[in-house]
Amino acid sequence: MALDANSEAFVAFERVQKSYDGETLVVKDLNLSMPKGEFLTMLGPSGSGKTTCLMMLAGFETATHGEIMLDGTPINNIPPHKRGIGMVFQNYALFPHMTVAENLSFPLEVRKIGKSQREEKIMRALDMVQMGEFAGRRPTQLSGGQQQRIALARALVFEPELVLMDEPLGALDKQLREHMQFEITRLAHELGITTVYVTHDQTEALTMSDRVAVFNDGRIQQLAPPDRLYEEPENSFVAQFIGENNTLEGTVKEITGERSCMVELDGGEIIAARPVNVSQPGERTRVSIRPERVEMDPSRLQDGAHLLKAEVLEFVYMGDIFRTRLRVAGNSDFVVKTRNAPDQVRLKPGEQVEIGWLPEDCRALDA
Repeated sequence: MALDANSEAFVAFERVQKSYDGETLVVKDLNLSMPKGEFLTMLGPSGSGKTTCLMMLAGFETATHGEIMLDGTPINNIPPHKRGIGMVFQNYALFPHMTVAENLSFPLEVRKIGKSQREEKIMRALDMVQMGEFAGRRPTQLSGGQQQRIALARALVFEPELVLMDEPLGALDKQLREHMQFEITRLAHELGITTVYVTHDQTEALTMSDRVAVFNDGRIQQLAPPDRLYEEPENSFVAQFIGENNTLEGTVKEITGERSCMVELDGGEIIAARPVNVSQPGERTRVSIRPERVEMDPSRLQDGAHLLKAEVLEFVYMGDIFRTRLRVAGNSDFVVKTRNAPDQVRLKPGEQVEIGWLPEDCRALDA
């Protein structure tokens, strides 16, 4: 869900900066707008500024400079409990001495909601996360996955318009985490809740989000829907951080229009690619190509494809795919992923092969 120029931003960061020591900026001049109902993920490595942004939005941290707006209202000076925002943390933050129902009742009591209405809201929230029969239990009697469902129900029980989630699935095992990803996304869209989700897990960000903001060094490097982020990275950091990616070092020889350029690789080959953040011939570049876009059988490629010689270094069976590591144009970590098919030839280290891809499947990025 993109925010067009005419739609009203529900959440907005306007030139927001954050420093803890008065010198080093953890968040640098952040501008970000979200429409109502969007599921936005802030993705990035540790220390990139994503969690600090979430904490400023929640009210647990104060912006050093700039304005944070919620539904058109500045909230910098509004305390956390008066912002009406639901929060879900990685450590669940449930009260151990209270039952599940009492945990959910707490945010309703704070808002002075009457007992009968409280009970109705509690059961509705528990039913949303399929935990209706656990109302009388204490958190210590629940599994990690069940506790996370209760934490989610508590964030939703007072029907907030905005929910913030900070690495909420980090403590769960892989299978349960994947199940909860779909549950959270389904609930957010069904209820029309605006959601800001923080994670360092790229797969989580790609599968759950309407848009993803990739953070590094206190700035958003790219803000886009998941497919565009993966297919059209705007710089080398995004290309490397999102999914698995191959890079080949080279020099730009010629730029032809907006859609292509000629690149001389360090291995001597020349290929065409789409230039991004590359302004003129002579500049160093990194050509980016996804492992699944490389063809191990060049006969399957159309005319105009690039063909390169490669040496097999490793061939790994992974069930649904084969993962081949090659030495290509000076890069010994070039990976190709091919579908597990009956006609797949099993390669051995040391074999010489020819690989190829279409020009539109690679991008010349900043070096």
